[in-house]
Amino acid sequence: MADPPPEIDALVSQLTRAEKLSLVRGTRDPEGTATGYLAGVERLDVPPFRLVDGPLGVRAEGERSTAFPASLATAASFDPALSREQAAAMAREATAHGQHALLAPGVNIVRVPHCGRNFEYLSEDPVLASEIGRALVEGIHDEDVVATVKHFVANNQETNRTAVSADVDERTLRELYLPPFRAAVEAGVGSVMTAYNRVNGTHMSDHEPLVTDLLKDEWGFDGYVVSDWYGLETTVGAANAGLDLEMPGVPVEPETGDADEFEWPDGIPDATRAGLFGDPLATAVDDGSVSADRLDDMVSRVLGQMARIGLLDGTERTGELDSQRHRDLAERVAARGTVLLDNDGVLPLSDDADVALVGPHVHEAKLGGGGSSETTPFVSRSPVDGLKSRATGSVTTARGVEAIESVSLFDLLPFVEGGRDDERSAPDGDPSLSDAVDAAANADAAVVVVRDATTEARDRDALSLPGRQDELVSAVAAANDQTVVVLRSGGPVETPWRDDVAAIVECWYPGQSDGDALASVLYGDRDPGGRLPVTFAPTETYPTSDERRFPGVDGVAHYDEGVFVGYRYFDATDSVPTYPFGHGHSYATFEYGDAVAIDESTVEVSVENVASRRGREVVQAYVRPPSVDGVERPRRELAGFESLSLSPGESRTVSLSLNDLAFSRYDADRGWTVDAGAYTVEIARSARDVRETVTIDR
Repeated sequence: MADPPPEIDALVSQLTRAEKLSLVRGTRDPEGTATGYLAGVERLDVPPFRLVDGPLGVRAEGERSTAFPASLATAASFDPALSREQAAAMAREATAHGQHALLAPGVNIVRVPHCGRNFEYLSEDPVLASEIGRALVEGIHDEDVVATVKHFVANNQETNRTAVSADVDERTLRELYLPPFRAAVEAGVGSVMTAYNRVNGTHMSDHEPLVTDLLKDEWGFDGYVVSDWYGLETTVGAANAGLDLEMPGVPVEPETGDADEFEWPDGIPDATRAGLFGDPLATAVDDGSVSADRLDDMVSRVLGQMARIGLLDGTERTGELDSQRHRDLAERVAARGTVLLDNDGVLPLSDDADVALVGPHVHEAKLGGGGSSETTPFVSRSPVDGLKSRATGSVTTARGVEAIESVSLFDLLPFVEGGRDDERSAPDGDPSLSDAVDAAANADAAVVVVRDATTEARDRDALSLPGRQDELVSAVAAANDQTVVVLRSGGPVETPWRDDVAAIVECWYPGQSDGDALASVLYGDRDPGGRLPVTFAPTETYPTSDERRFPGVDGVAHYDEGVFVGYRYFDATDSVPTYPFGHGHSYATFEYGDAVAIDESTVEVSVENVASRRGREVVQAYVRPPSVDGVERPRRELAGFESLSLSPGESRTVSLSLNDLAFSRYDADRGWTVDAGAYTVEIARSARDVRETVTIDR
């Protein structure tokens, strides 16, 4: 147990038992805007403490905020500096709403492509997730708001998420699932949220080996550990395991009959169970089941973060909400996260091209997925808005097929307030596939905008596009050989028509600036700056296509694939993905010079833009380890990356710092181990597009 600062220690010593308990359990916010609320202690000038949802923007109840792109889109930029900018903006908006802690970022590894919450996460790779996650934490802290990294740990599916046990060996935890959380701790994160699931049979809220022994003692985390909402399983077990704060701390009572008879949907925690850190904790301290010192430590950790952001000394906090620079930033992040998957030359579009804009949701911005990250913006720009504002040629619209029904966590619980206020402006009347085909046939180019529908608490049934959208794409492509498909998805999707279309663009969930960002990329005002943070492939080729691994059998998801997740698995099985990790085209062309090893953790390579237009490149470094008898390692692991923009003819020497994680493996007996030998560093444009190599001896 870390010693608190003297001023916090002195403050804790003045608190009564009841006051201490009020600082480790949430209560109702009298203003009704916070996701979680501590009332403070007026007697000692401890003010209220407000926690608010926020991976995609601030979700203060009943309020509006800038709706930033989904976290997966932010990660697709491969740009920590840009990620830090976004996080700082979200923190300023949290302050403007009177909130003190932002429940972000989410850094869980994308293990299951079907996971309904992948849009809130960062990558299938631990180095990318670590670097982007670290930047998000730093950006939030730059603005004196408490960052909350979540969901600790192995929270990789929504199916049965409140009970499923992730059965995973220590090496896999250490090498794959824990590094993004460790990076957050190294960045000074103020709070860690435990996941709903179990790990190796124990609920994370009760998991002393991971919460206390590893997170607090081994890594030196000095902030507070908070439960996911209604995710506290026990009083004594959680307190002794290292959990510091119960949220929200107050129960929700169903309005539909007896609470005992209400059947909670799969993936939804029992919200009638709350207050375990209230009277039950007081009793546990009195009978010695939980020590008084442990309670003091819990309180100290919460107060320590309040002090760090200036809340205890009365620092004035004003914030910034829906400013022009936040709107511009939201658009810039959306464009930078856009990935050009394929292009046969149709893009960028000519300004004066006559365009058919087709899709069931072209009249609305895709703000995000469903659940606790839902943000209601002040303004939003649909694809129709964006293209009609940008084009000098005609833009004809047709929905083509029926709308895709969105499902939200809040739709599953009608007695719980929440959800996003989507503004829809689709024209009246039923959509017509023939109208879409006619519009495409009479246009110079057709842009088909399609989407999936993902939400917290539900996993996708399939990776194919829902509804009749695949049919729509095929019909439009048959009518116009200059068809561009725009994907707005929360993760990988299948593209059975890819050989029949001229270009494919992945925009993820672009947020409020959807249409303007899309137009800027389609017309070439901005280069598509994104690269895939996840592998796109047919469903049956992923390691979790086995029921034993996902969704699990008898309440257990077996992580039998070990560290072979994402591109690592496709390498190990010699499978060919549809689009590999790190993939993405630019409108420019780049040539790479020879790579040079500067030292054992740095390589340099020159990159030249040989095109006649400015473009953005993401230089990636992968490490191939030496063979060691009896040890299975990934064929290659991402070690570093750099996103850069180059003018025509410009050349730059890129220095890549290589993360030690790519050189190391975790041995149960020896701990972290770097095997002696020659490591090949691959300088690449994706995990399957290597341009240069250099050897480093370790």
